[in-house]
Amino acid sequence: MKYAIFKLGSRQYQAKEGDTILIDLQDISEGKSLTFSDVLLVADGDNVMIGTPVVAGAKITGEAEDMVKGKKIVTGKFRKREGYKRAYGQRHKYTPVKITQITA
Repeated sequence: MKYAIFKLGSRQYQAKEGDTILIDLQDISEGKSLTFSDVLLVADGDNVMIGTPVVAGAKITGEAEDMVKGKKIVTGKFRKREGYKRAYGQRHKYTPVKITQITA
């Protein structure tokens, strides 16, 4: 099974060929191709290449899909004995990317 770990922004993601991963929202339209060049690790069976800090010449290509929202996270404030409660929440937005090819 071939997989790779790449860095995008301040996060790291694991990608396998054919899988769909959720990355932070990108300003790209549906169906466009994405290329990730900050590949930290590439593994193909017993052959593992670890970068220092990135694997030279490795890249991951994928196809962007339409934006999706994550589950709603609700949090709030509370002050004891003061009758004060406040709830608020947010939904994180993601761009799904279908991984088409991993090259090393």
